[in-house]
Amino acid sequence: MTVAHPKTVYLKDYQPPRFRIQQTKLHFTLREQFTEVKAVLQLERQPGSDERELRLHGQELQLQELRLDGRLLGEGEYELTEEELIVFSVPERFELSSVVHIEPHKNTALEGLYQSRGLYCTQCEAEGFRKITFYLDRPDVLSVFTTTIVAPAGDFPVLLSNGNKIESGTNADGTHYATWHDPFPKPAYLFALVAGKLSCVEDHFVTMSGRKVTLQIFVEDKDLDKCEHAMRSLKNAMKWDEEVYGREYDLDIFMIVAVDDFNMGAMENKGLNIFNTSCVLANPRTTTDLGFQRVEGVVAHEYFHNWSGNRVTCRDWFQLSLKEGFTVFRDSEFSADMGARIVKRVEDVQLLRTLQFAEDAGPMSHPVQPASFIEISNFYTLTVYEKGAEVVRMIHTLLGPELFRRGTDLYFERHDGQAVTIEDFVQAMVDVSGRDFSQFMNWYRQAGTPVVKAQDHYDAETRQYHLTLSQSCPSTPEATAEQKAPFHIPVAMGLLGEAGALRLQLAGQEVDDLPADNTHLVLELTEREQTFVFENVPEKPVPSLLRNFSAPVKLEYAYAPDDLLRIITTDDDGFCRWDAAQQLGIMAIQANQTDAAFKAQDLANAFKLVLDDASLDPALVALMLDLPSETYLGEQQAVVDVDGNYRARRAVQVQLAEALEGGLRDVYLRCQQALSPLGDSVEGKAIALRSLRNRALSYLTLLYKQEYRSWCERQFASSTNMTDVLAALTCAVQSQDPDIQPFRTRALQEFYDRWQHEPLVVNQWLSVQAADPGEGALARVKDLLQSPAFDIRNPNKVRSLIGVFATQNPRNFHAVDGEGYVFLADQILLLNQQNPQIAARLLTPLTKWRRFDAHRQHLMRDQLRRIARVSKLSKDVYEVVNKSLVE
Repeated sequence: MTVAHPKTVYLKDYQPPRFRIQQTKLHFTLREQFTEVKAVLQLERQPGSDERELRLHGQELQLQELRLDGRLLGEGEYELTEEELIVFSVPERFELSSVVHIEPHKNTALEGLYQSRGLYCTQCEAEGFRKITFYLDRPDVLSVFTTTIVAPAGDFPVLLSNGNKIESGTNADGTHYATWHDPFPKPAYLFALVAGKLSCVEDHFVTMSGRKVTLQIFVEDKDLDKCEHAMRSLKNAMKWDEEVYGREYDLDIFMIVAVDDFNMGAMENKGLNIFNTSCVLANPRTTTDLGFQRVEGVVAHEYFHNWSGNRVTCRDWFQLSLKEGFTVFRDSEFSADMGARIVKRVEDVQLLRTLQFAEDAGPMSHPVQPASFIEISNFYTLTVYEKGAEVVRMIHTLLGPELFRRGTDLYFERHDGQAVTIEDFVQAMVDVSGRDFSQFMNWYRQAGTPVVKAQDHYDAETRQYHLTLSQSCPSTPEATAEQKAPFHIPVAMGLLGEAGALRLQLAGQEVDDLPADNTHLVLELTEREQTFVFENVPEKPVPSLLRNFSAPVKLEYAYAPDDLLRIITTDDDGFCRWDAAQQLGIMAIQANQTDAAFKAQDLANAFKLVLDDASLDPALVALMLDLPSETYLGEQQAVVDVDGNYRARRAVQVQLAEALEGGLRDVYLRCQQALSPLGDSVEGKAIALRSLRNRALSYLTLLYKQEYRSWCERQFASSTNMTDVLAALTCAVQSQDPDIQPFRTRALQEFYDRWQHEPLVVNQWLSVQAADPGEGALARVKDLLQSPAFDIRNPNKVRSLIGVFATQNPRNFHAVDGEGYVFLADQILLLNQQNPQIAARLLTPLTKWRRFDAHRQHLMRDQLRRIARVSKLSKDVYEVVNKSLVE
C-alpha cells in the first residue's frame, strides 16, 4: 500500500479494543487463480462498552459476501475502505461471517498468504493477517482458532495450520482437506498456514510431565539430509527450557516448515513455526559453522517464544521487545550453555557495538519501547531485539539467577493467556525482589547509547583506590542530552595487580565479612557521577571494567598499552581480554594513520602472548586476533575515514602477518593435526579449531608466498566441510596477490558449478564476491544481478548480494564517485512496490550520511531525495527516508 502522508501511531493513544473475538473459524479453498477464505467470527462487546459500530482491518481483499447472524448484509449496512470494513450497527453478541477472495500468487511482499515456488505459506506478524480476511488484527485480541484447508491432493499433499489436527479426508472432486484446532487463544499475528509438496523428518520428545510430543520438520525432498541439526537443537531447547525456566510444551505436536522466500529469519506461529531455509537447513558439506550456530540459536529462539510471546503476548506493537528482547536473552543463554559461553558473549557484543550502537546514533534511533511509528515493520530492529536482550540481561545481573527465575515464574503464571506490557514484565521482577526499578525503566523509554567515563586515583599511603564513574547520553530524535534522565547502569568490575586479580573491599565494608575470592563486584551507577572507594589495595591496579559487558554502554577510560596488556594476560574475564585486544588493534590502526608512537609490532607482541596461551579457547583466540572491522573503526570517528580505514587496517594486517608468521604457521599446522580425527564434526572443539586455523590462513595469505597459496588451494580442493572451503575461497577473493588470481577465477567457477543447485550455498558465493574490497567490485556485483544465481524476488539473495555490498564493503560502496549510492537507490526503488520491508531495510547505509565527509554527504542525500520524490512510496520506505532527511 502506498500513501502520500502515512499516519503516525503513538503509544500514548493506545485504547483497548471495543470488541473481542471468542472463536475464529477459517475455511481456505486453494484455487489456481485465487484463494477463497471463509471466516466465521464469534464476537462480543467488551464489558462496559456501548459501541455499536464494528471496524475490522482489511487490505487487498475482494469481498464476496458478508453476513451478520446469518443475515446477508446490504451495501447500506457496511462500508469498505482501503484499510477497513465498517459494519454500522452490531448487537452485543453476534456472529459475523465473510467470504473474500485473495491472490497469493501475486503477493510479492511476502505478507499474509503468499506462494513461494508452488508452496502456500503465511507471514502474519506484524499486520499481515488483515491481507487474509477482515479481522481485528491487533495483538491484544486473542481468539481460539479452528482452520480448515481444502486443496488439490496431488499438488498440495501437505496441509498444515496451528494446533492439533482434528480431522482430515478426501473429497470426490480430487481435493482433500485438513482441519486444525488450536485450543490456546492467540492473536491473529500468530496464525499460520502451509500447503504444498513437502517431505517430513519426524521425532518425539517426552516432556517433564511425561507427555509425548511429536516433532516434525517439513522441507523439500532434496533437503531431508539437512534436518538433523535443527531437530537436535529443538530437542535441546525443549529440555533446556524445562530445566532453566520450568516451561513445558503444551500441544501434541510441534512443527517447523522451511521456506526459501521469507522476509524474516523465522516466525513463532503457535505450534507451526515457519522458517527461512537459511535458519533450519544444515549439513557440514553445505553449511558453515556459523550457519550451524545460527540454526541452533534461531530454532531455540522460536521455540522459546511458545511462552515468551505466545502464551504471554504483547498488548500492542510498542511492547515488541517484551517478547523479542526477553526471548533473545533466553536464546543467547541457551547457545552459551550449548557451546563456549565467552565466545557467544563476544559475538553478541560485536553485533551490538558495531550495528546497534550505530542505529542508536542514526535518524531511526528509538527507545527499546518506541513512542511512535509509521510502519511497525521498520521497528523489528537491533534496538528492540539485541538491546532489548541486554536490558533483560541487566535485570538478571541486578537480581541474580535465583530471583530472576522467581520473577519469570511469576510473570508467566500471572499473565498466561494475556496480552501485556513491558511494565508488567518488570513489575513481576519488582514483586519478587522488593527492588525499585522505576529509574531502570529509562532503559526502555530513552533512546541512545549511554557513555560511561571512568577516572581513577590510587593513594599508596592510604592504600585507597578511588574510581569515579560518570554517565551521559547523546541527543537523539526524541530528546536532547540535557533532557535525558540518568540510567541505572550495572558496572561489573575487578582490579588487576601485576600478579592478577585483587581482593575488593569497598569503603565501609568489614574485611572479615568478605569472601576470600571477592575479586568481582557489580557497581550500580544511578547518578550522573559517583565515586567508589576501595580500601586495602596493595598496589596501583588496572581496572577491569564492564566485565562480561554488563551494560550496553560506551566506556571511556584512558588505558595505556601496558594496562591493556595486563588485562590480556591476567584478567579472568574473557570479554575484557577480547576487548583489550580490540583496543590495542584500534591503537595500531590509528597509529598507522597518524604516525603515532604505538606500532603494529607492539600489537604483534600482545598477539604472540595470545597465541602462546594454551589456556584460551581457540575460538576466543581467533576472535582476539581479528582486528576491529572498518565499520567499527568508522563508528569511533567523528567523520568516517573510508579510504584511510581500509588502507591502515590492511597495512596493520600485513605487518602482523610478517611479525607473527612463525606462530601463525605453527597454529595452522597444529589445528590441522588436531582436526584430523574430528572430521567434519560440528561440536564445539572442532568449530573452535577451524575458526583459529582459518584466522591463521587469512593472515598468511597476505604474505604473497607460494607455500601459503598452496595451503589455500589445497584447503579449497580437499576440504569436505563448507566452513573450510568458504574460508579458502574468501582468502583467495580478498587477496591482492597477483599470483593467486588464476586460482581465484578458477575457484569461483568451480564453486558455482558444484553448488548451483543449492540456493543457500549460492548465497554464500554471492556474498563472498559482494564483500570483495578490490577494484571493480561494483561492476562485478552488477554482473551478478543478471546471473542465474540471483533473483530479486528472493529476500535471501537480495541480502546476500545487495545487502552485503552496501554494509560489508565500505571501500567500494562509499567510493568517492557515488556510484555505490546510485546503485543501492536503484535497487530500493525496484523493491519499493515489490517488497517494501526489504526495500526499507536496504536503506540503512544511506541513512548514515551525517557520519561522512561533505562530498559523500551530498551524494548520499541526493539519492535519499531521489527516493523521496517518488510518488508511490510504501509506508516502510517513506518513514525511513523522511526521518533520514530531517536536518
